[in-house]
Amino acid sequence: KRPGNGALYRKDMLKIEKVDHIAVIASDLTASLAFYCDVLGLTVLSEHYRAERDSYKVDLALNGEYLLELFTFPASPPRVSQPEACGLRHLAFAVQDLTAWETRLKQCGVRCDGIRTDEFTGKSFFFCFDPDNLPVEFYAR
Repeated sequence: KRPGNGALYRKDMLKIEKVDHIAVIASDLTASLAFYCDVLGLTVLSEHYRAERDSYKVDLALNGEYLLELFTFPASPPRVSQPEACGLRHLAFAVQDLTAWETRLKQCGVRCDGIRTDEFTGKSFFFCFDPDNLPVEFYAR
């Protein structure tokens, strides 16, 4: 059997409760905070400068719930998005009004792909890109 299809799952196995947070490394903290907070609506919970690493760590919340850690490090290499590389592919947010979100993002100067339909679920979605070209998906709830 192919791994990951439940063949190894047991009822007495420890269970993960939820995704606690996602960490994103940003090349420009100001630009990334503008995108995630001013455009997407996340809020800053805390901000810490770590002198020994010359880096920032900013905790962001979505609807009051801790969701994203935004880091900066000096001289971080750019993210490879095309061709798609192994690792985290994208962040995805569920929204009620997909068209309104696409319009808002475009008005804010954010590059967006067109709305299309997920071939497996039949639901609509589109991608936009954060200041470091990380794909961010908006998915119809």
